[in-house]
Amino acid sequence: MARPRKHRKVCRLPDNDCFMPMNRSEALKPVILNVDEYETLRLIDREGFSQEQCGEYMNIARATVQQIYSCARKKLADALVEGLPIRIEGGDYQLCDGNEEYCGCGGCRRHRRSCV
Repeated sequence: MARPRKHRKVCRLPDNDCFMPMNRSEALKPVILNVDEYETLRLIDREGFSQEQCGEYMNIARATVQQIYSCARKKLADALVEGLPIRIEGGDYQLCDGNEEYCGCGGCRRHRRSCV
């Protein structure tokens, strides 16, 4: 019997969950980027986390982070090169509940700073 998959901790859902190419008028099948794939891209590429730090934050192994990150980058490359829409949805994730002492990225509801 296979081991059940662990839910990956995600700080928050993206503000924008769909991106469309501007110069395509016909309906195209979108590339689906899972929420956990989005989170690895956000943490590694935007926040500057290492794969090890990302794994600690998301409560998964570094090797799992590497697999998720590689898959996410391939999907993004396909969408950019082929001019396909991107949708962010689904995946094995659990939203941060804000009850942790240290969030890791500061983006969850409890740790988010308000703009002044």
